[in-house]
Amino acid sequence: MYKAFIHPHLPKIFPFLRWWPSVSRETNKADLLAALTGAMIVLPQGVAFATIAGMPPEYGLYAAMVPAIIAALFGSSWHLVSGPTTAISIAVFAAMSPLAVPGSPQFISMVLTLTFLTGLFQLILGLARMGVLVNFISHTVVIGFTAGAALLIAASQVKNYFGLDIARGAPFHEVIEQFFMQINHINPYVTVVASITLAAGILAKIYTPKMPYMIVAMIVGSLVAFVLNLEVGFDTTHIKTVGALPVGLPPISLPDFSYNTIHKVLFPALIVTMLALTEAVSISRAIAVKSEQRIDGNQEFIGQGLSNVIGSFFSSYASCGSFNRSGVNYAAGARTPLATVYASIFLLLILLLVGPLASYLPNAAMAGILFLVGWSLIDFHHIIQITKNNLSEAVILWVTLIGTLIDLEKGIFFGIMLSLVIYLYRVSKPNIVPVVPAKEEGAYHFVSAYDHDECPQVSMMRINGSIFFGAVDHVQSRLLEIDEKKPLQKTVLLASSGVSFVDAAGAEMLAQEARRRRKLGGGLYFYRCKDSIYNFLKKSDKLDDIGPDHFFPAKSDWMKPIYSTLDNEVCRQCQYRIFAECQKHLPNGEPRNP
Repeated sequence: MYKAFIHPHLPKIFPFLRWWPSVSRETNKADLLAALTGAMIVLPQGVAFATIAGMPPEYGLYAAMVPAIIAALFGSSWHLVSGPTTAISIAVFAAMSPLAVPGSPQFISMVLTLTFLTGLFQLILGLARMGVLVNFISHTVVIGFTAGAALLIAASQVKNYFGLDIARGAPFHEVIEQFFMQINHINPYVTVVASITLAAGILAKIYTPKMPYMIVAMIVGSLVAFVLNLEVGFDTTHIKTVGALPVGLPPISLPDFSYNTIHKVLFPALIVTMLALTEAVSISRAIAVKSEQRIDGNQEFIGQGLSNVIGSFFSSYASCGSFNRSGVNYAAGARTPLATVYASIFLLLILLLVGPLASYLPNAAMAGILFLVGWSLIDFHHIIQITKNNLSEAVILWVTLIGTLIDLEKGIFFGIMLSLVIYLYRVSKPNIVPVVPAKEEGAYHFVSAYDHDECPQVSMMRINGSIFFGAVDHVQSRLLEIDEKKPLQKTVLLASSGVSFVDAAGAEMLAQEARRRRKLGGGLYFYRCKDSIYNFLKKSDKLDDIGPDHFFPAKSDWMKPIYSTLDNEVCRQCQYRIFAECQKHLPNGEPRNP
């Protein structure tokens, strides 16, 4: 009944109409339980991630409210939970800290502009159906970037973990340098609080996996800091706290739309856009494998874009899909995206209750938690496997990782560009293998020429790959090698079922090779060429150069017409006789002597 009142095109504009009819008392109960778990988890995460981004702690919670609701209602995934994440937070901090003092009003204003532009770019890409773009960011690049970002997170918290005087936003190498220069000035009280928090988080994660380990660690760290300040005194311990969180709804905000600000944050916004979309689509697809739900990448782009555009007016910095919270949301039994909506409401209620208690949360405890977050982000297993097993992928991984440590914005671009260059290098050298016809009676396929006799006059080669501008030189070189190594093989047959694409440069090269071989007294032939390639060659006016009769479909007798063009005297002296025709007669029809 409900569906009858929905116009067929409305779900394309309001995707939540697709799942809204399935909402029931049963799903609501499951969603409410999952939402409560999600709200408990995002509370410490939001504060931690805002600290990473250089924003006041409450902005991490704002980013988990309005943007999460918009992304849930307008995305395609039923379980993806948006909000602040580690990668985006570190990207925001790295991009914005050179432009303004972290935490300052100017910094917050510029971050809100960055958030708006990020959402705008995401929205444009989604509406333009460009969801396929995330496929160009390889898994290796993501692993390298994430590991680099994890080290940057740890570096950003060294000052709070050891109580040292290191400038906020200092480059990675400078943090390491300053740490060793000030190693004699480590504050033991601060370090004890941070280390106990870190240990509590590790133990809670191992022994009480059902409890939010961050909350456990924060409580333990806060208690230790409280006791130390009480017994020893703040003047001695110098253990600083986060401060009470503002209580209430996310305040209305206005990004800075001045030309000067937009000009400065435009490139960082592109970086954050790319990271956010990659993370969101990857996470939604990973969960969809378990939930057996179909994900629309373009709709996810639109949902993420709207969440950031609208979120920028509600004091939210850039958000995207969170793997931790999305995984918990699914594992907790969420049935519809309403779980995310409920979680945002619960987060507000929890904030009203515990916001003032943040004044007891020490910065050292936050540093311990962020050390643990950074450690968990490093995928040691895949880093070791990639480094051991694949040299080119290992180079991509370490270039991305080291590049991220030097300059986060450019590090991931270096990784992407390097992975694309290596990919282009690979496809520019399509696999070309000498083959011979299979000897089985009635067989039409080819087998490798290795350990088999070849025809002295016909070179048969299988090409696997595309013949495009980048591969033309490699294919042409292999064809010219035939003249040098086996000059009598003036005729070439290309087993081309593995050729998926030919562009204008490839078509011109094939036509040129056909003309050259015709002058030599031979020809260029194709077996099992795809119709799309044949039609392209026809439209490109290259068939006349190659010869329309030089193309043989699958399971056709290609040998008879080719055999009739061969040199009679060479065949008379040939001892291999690999074709059936060779056994009976010479190319001119003269019977062959036994």
